[in-house]
Amino acid sequence: MADSDIKPRALLKRAARLPVLADVALRLGFAFFLIGLVILIHWLDRAGLKDNYDNEISFLDVVYFTMISVTTTGFGDIAPVSDRSRLIESVIVTPVRIAVIFIFVGTAYSFVLKRTWEKWQMSRIQQRLTGHIVVLGFGTSNTEAVRELISRGTEPGCIVVIDQHEPSLARAEAMGCNVLNADATRDETLRDVHIDRACSAIVSAGRDDTSILIVLTIRHLAPDVPISVVVRAADNELLARQAGANTVINPVSFAGLLLAGSCQGPHISSYLADLASSSGRVVLIERMVRPEEVGLPLKDIKDGVGVRIYRDGKPYGFWDDESASLSAGDLVVVITQGDGRPPVTMAND
Repeated sequence: MADSDIKPRALLKRAARLPVLADVALRLGFAFFLIGLVILIHWLDRAGLKDNYDNEISFLDVVYFTMISVTTTGFGDIAPVSDRSRLIESVIVTPVRIAVIFIFVGTAYSFVLKRTWEKWQMSRIQQRLTGHIVVLGFGTSNTEAVRELISRGTEPGCIVVIDQHEPSLARAEAMGCNVLNADATRDETLRDVHIDRACSAIVSAGRDDTSILIVLTIRHLAPDVPISVVVRAADNELLARQAGANTVINPVSFAGLLLAGSCQGPHISSYLADLASSSGRVVLIERMVRPEEVGLPLKDIKDGVGVRIYRDGKPYGFWDDESASLSAGDLVVVITQGDGRPPVTMAND
């Protein structure tokens, strides 16, 4: 993995459950409701109040006394003189005063201090985003993809998950990933996660049209980032490639391949599943040709069984003449030994 010092479980940002203005209005509305309730109580008990200026208690005096009582300890120009008024001040007004103070302080914290801190924290995380994997959509396919990446040694803090479904984000955050609640089809969202500095992008939005739109947006902003996308209709595979996807995966077609393989031999499908999983006895890896391997045939590599090379973007099998001599810059696909754990099998539909 390329350099990245993102800490696990870092939160880029989350969409608020309420719009900012609605949240402020709700808090302030509740505070003014409490103040209005105290005004009403003071007005009904105005006989227990004394105005040291003119000895008359008007409605304006009640409003003034309430605001002074709720926000401060009072100036003494209007004071409760009856036992009932003093009891009201002690039992009702004092708790309301504390509640109003907490509402205003909490609002200031949430919308000034906390948001400023989160904005600064997000900018720090964004500055460190490099060589990361961006996962767009966190349904079943991408959840399994992230789990497999982590099991293969990828640091969770090097993975950024974008989704708009809060339970999905919570699941990704619990796995240690960075999360962003936003629309993955928007340029602004992809710029927030520095898609141009990512090492790869994995797209599975649940709908083929949305996934292809995301691929188009990524390719527009990051021409060189490898993109893998999941599509479920065979007709959309070509469209996904034309949109800029490097790898197009159709889970329905792959399941069909496994089913067909199982008909030709009882162990073929289990071997393919074993080969695809990091937890199997064998693992399929892709790597660059090492300097000491240049000039050797593909069959003579030491860390496994070479099955394919990619030279100038073209694939060649181990039986092709090009595989008789490896060249610098070749990519080799190798079957190597896994960790020996039994592969995870998929439940029946």
